[in-house]
Amino acid sequence: MNMTNILLNYSNQSGRTLFVLISILTLVFTSNITIAEESSGKQRPVLKVCADPELMPLSNKNEEGMENKVADLLAKELGAEVEYVWFPQRIGFIRNTLRSEENGVYKCDLVMSVPEHFELAATTKPYYAATYVMVYIKGRGLDSVIEPEMLETLNNERKDIKMGLFDRGPAQLWVFYHNLMDNMVPYQFQMGDPKINPTEVILSDLYDGKFDATIVWGPTAAYYASKNKDRGEMVILPLKDDPKRAQMKFVYNMSMAVRFGDNEWKEQLNEFINKQQEGINDIISSYGIPIVEVVAKPVANDDD
Repeated sequence: MNMTNILLNYSNQSGRTLFVLISILTLVFTSNITIAEESSGKQRPVLKVCADPELMPLSNKNEEGMENKVADLLAKELGAEVEYVWFPQRIGFIRNTLRSEENGVYKCDLVMSVPEHFELAATTKPYYAATYVMVYIKGRGLDSVIEPEMLETLNNERKDIKMGLFDRGPAQLWVFYHNLMDNMVPYQFQMGDPKINPTEVILSDLYDGKFDATIVWGPTAAYYASKNKDRGEMVILPLKDDPKRAQMKFVYNMSMAVRFGDNEWKEQLNEFINKQQEGINDIISSYGIPIVEVVAKPVANDDD
C-alpha cells in the first residue's frame, strides 16, 4: 500500500471516528437538556403527579379529590396538562412513584400533600394544616362531650363507651393516656385491598352504631360528615398537641413534596402557593374540610 492510500485510509477512519464521537456527544448533550427541562419548573408541559387512586377526599382515579383540584389549579398556572401516576399511599409509595424511574425518566414529579419536613422528600412551604379529630354521632349518649378530654370523665361514670380505633397511628397514644384502652374496638388500618378506604369503613361502622366514638384524620371525617347527613349528625372535636408529650402530636402542617435537590421546582411551587393560597383554601372548603391555621415552625434544610 502506497503512502497516498495509507493517508486516504487514515483520513476515512478518522472521519468515521470523528462522526461517531460527534454523534455520541450530541446524544449526551441533548439527553442532558431533556433531563434538565423535565427537572426544571420552567419547562413543564406535563405536570406529572403521584397520587392514590382511592383516597377521597384527597384523590381518586376520577380526579374528584381535593388534591386533584389543587393540581388542576397548578397546571393552569403552569400552562401544563396534568398526568397521574397512581399508587396506593401505603408503604413504598414514594419509592414506587416520586423516586421511581422508567427508561431514565422519573415516573412523576410531585406529591400533592405530605407532612411538613417529610423525611422521604423535599417539602414546600405548608399550604394547609389539619388535625386528627374525635367524632361521634349526635343524640347517642355523648352530647355532653364538647372537648375530647371529657370522654374520659364520662367513661368513668358509665364504663360502657366503645371506641373504634385503628391498629396504628397517634390515636392509640391519646386513648392510652386517657385510660380508654379497655374500651377499644380494633380496626386494621392497612387493609389487603388497596381500593378499600379504611377511614370510610370505620366511619360507616360509627354511623351504624357498632361503637360510640373514634379518632380519625380531620379532613376525611369532615368530608364524610358532609356526605352522610342522612345517617346522622357527626360531631367533630379536634385533638390538640400535648406540649408536655412530644409524641402526642395531632396537628400537622401539610406541604407538597418533590425530590431532594429539585430546588428550582420546589421554589416555583412555593411561588404558586403564595399566589394562589386563597384559591387553594376555596378548594379545601368545598370538600367540607375546615381551614386550620398553619402555625409557623422552624424550617429544616431539606437537602441536609
